[in-house]
Amino acid sequence: MTAASSFSRYLKSLWRFAGRYPLTACLIYIAVISAFFLVFPGVDIAVSRAFWSPETGFPAAQSDFLVRLRHLGPHLVRLIAIAAGAVILVKLAWPDRPPLLPLRVPLFLLSTLALAPGIVVNAVLKDNWGRPRPRMVEIFGGDAPYVPVWHIADYCEKNCSFVSGEASSGIWLVSLAFLVPAAWRKAVVVPTLALAFALSLNRVAFGGHFLSDTMLSWGITLLVILLIHRLLFVHCPRWLGDEALDRALTRAGHRLRRFAAQLADRVKA
Repeated sequence: MTAASSFSRYLKSLWRFAGRYPLTACLIYIAVISAFFLVFPGVDIAVSRAFWSPETGFPAAQSDFLVRLRHLGPHLVRLIAIAAGAVILVKLAWPDRPPLLPLRVPLFLLSTLALAPGIVVNAVLKDNWGRPRPRMVEIFGGDAPYVPVWHIADYCEKNCSFVSGEASSGIWLVSLAFLVPAAWRKAVVVPTLALAFALSLNRVAFGGHFLSDTMLSWGITLLVILLIHRLLFVHCPRWLGDEALDRALTRAGHRLRRFAAQLADRVKA
């Protein structure tokens, strides 16, 4: 057996394990990536150095194409969030009509977006860990030291390097694959993963994040997605089922209509 075939079989066994135990695989991924960059911090520095020049800093940040690419990810995230929110708003506006989609779908999309990129990545980690971005580090012309992953520091006050918000938003797009039929999943996963990788590498090239920031952001975001998916679709309590959500939004829609009618009467009076 050749080394290539052995490696291929090893990858297939890892893929099967991840498919059978996705939460465990995700936790192992976070632990392994964390340990790797703690033991080999030079990898972070070497990857960032590949995009840095003593004369121009991180020149990729001046590329019009790469700047436009950076904006593509947030634009797609906003479109999906608006579409998910519209499903709920339409149900509230016309409460007696069936929802445009099963209501767990927009709930899954909006809750994972709010919890992973919104709360865990940006509000908890980026605003409290204080890791300076590569362009702030002495090696790359800044005035702060390199800080390893998971080390809390005070070299950055808000919106810091650890972990990457845009990498989190990019990998969040993979949540769409959890909602499509099994036959379509590969067609969704491949382009969304490719885009997430491109957006994440873009941030490294800009000097905005270390490689470890992006790779750990992927794992943390996927962990939140897997937990919410398990709650809503695998072990869903009755009060979170589509019928229960439909009834709840129907009642809420009727209350909003009554409130709007009362408000209109007061304005007329």
